[in-house]
Amino acid sequence: MQLDPPQTLADAQHVVASSRPRQKAPLSEWLAYHQRAAAYYAEVAEIDRGHHHEALAMAEEQRQFAMKIKTQIPAQRLAGEEEAR
Repeated sequence: MQLDPPQTLADAQHVVASSRPRQKAPLSEWLAYHQRAAAYYAEVAEIDRGHHHEALAMAEEQRQFAMKIKTQIPAQRLAGEEEAR
């Protein structure tokens, strides 16, 4: 558990990498992971001004991953419901 939010881009990258879900984790876990990562990078962009633009770009990339996963979750739920029948 991270007690203090990351203060540098390197800190954020370490926290994000160490909290990565397993490859076959449910999409809901991956969505939460990408949303957290986007928040970390956005926050760090305002603190670690030397890496401001890079952190903003990484936050946007994580938001895009999260948006893509959001579109896949309803499809995953439907497939699971059909398999249960």
